[in-house]
Amino acid sequence: MEKRLEELTKQEWDTLFPVELVEYNPRWKLTFDTEQQKIIEKIGAKVIRVEHVGSTSIPNIYAKPYIDISIEISKKDLFNDVLISGLTALGYHYFRQAGNGSDYMVFVKGYKLNGDKAQIFHIHMCPSGHEMLNQISFRDYLRAHTKRAKEYEQLKLDLASKFRNDRVGYRMAKDGFVEETMKLIERRGKA
Repeated sequence: MEKRLEELTKQEWDTLFPVELVEYNPRWKLTFDTEQQKIIEKIGAKVIRVEHVGSTSIPNIYAKPYIDISIEISKKDLFNDVLISGLTALGYHYFRQAGNGSDYMVFVKGYKLNGDKAQIFHIHMCPSGHEMLNQISFRDYLRAHTKRAKEYEQLKLDLASKFRNDRVGYRMAKDGFVEETMKLIERRGKA
């Protein structure tokens, strides 16, 4: 019996889907817009907002060619079967992220068990006020501050070779930069 995507170990994910960065592609915005429309048509009644986040949403920097999507919902809709079945019907695989009061839902689409990839989408669906929604502020700051965006790009390029087969390590190695940027945003908001 063939494994399901949800059953892959960390090592299998890292081997099948290594960290690979590509040049910015302006078509990523259209890809997001098209997917956003499908999402809204399927589950829009329960959605507060849908945002394109991640490096593909920041012009002119290298990125993993994944469309990261942040979906804000109300707390009462967290782990809602209608949301889960709606996105599953669109071809997404669901992963429950629970624990330490930081609960949210993750959906992915585009991965194939043989290591091939179609267009990959990652959805982080979380309730209002959740820390994952900080991705929106981070994106907006980098869009407005090209120099900071290029610093982020260089960090990502440096880390991509070091953590090619360690997706979690790659993400965690960027945490300091993200935290520093969030402090810049916070200070800017108080000024």
